[in-house]
Amino acid sequence: MTVRIGYASGVYDLFHVGHLNLLKHARQHCDYLIAGVASTESTLLMKNREPVVPLHERLEIVRNIRLVDEVVVDNYPDKVEAWRAVGFNVIFKGDDWRGTEKGVRLEAGMQALGVDVVYFPYTVHTSSTLLRRALNLLESGLEDNESLKA
Repeated sequence: MTVRIGYASGVYDLFHVGHLNLLKHARQHCDYLIAGVASTESTLLMKNREPVVPLHERLEIVRNIRLVDEVVVDNYPDKVEAWRAVGFNVIFKGDDWRGTEKGVRLEAGMQALGVDVVYFPYTVHTSSTLLRRALNLLESGLEDNESLKA
């Protein structure tokens, strides 16, 4: 029997229920789960912005989730490079990747290596982007209130 080593990479910024859902689903589909936490540099490349939470804190948060067996820094926008560095035979992504250019590229690269790509439902109502927007709105509202008091 082949041991299924799973890889669930993400930024895991402003950790929320969508991140937890991905890790819970991934854990159910593998024997050993490795979470790749995107470095600040790779996040800048992928998303054109830095994470809010520093890398060492994101690593600590994900490391302390009992669903995860191992945590690594993911410095690899190309998941073929991640496979070379980490070694896994199944990779997990949110289904927001399915059918996109990056998803098609991921599937082709993984198929060539014999790695399964498994998609899970993307948690639409919560994302780090939405949380970041909400925080920005709260912050600007607080600044407006402070300027009114002055």
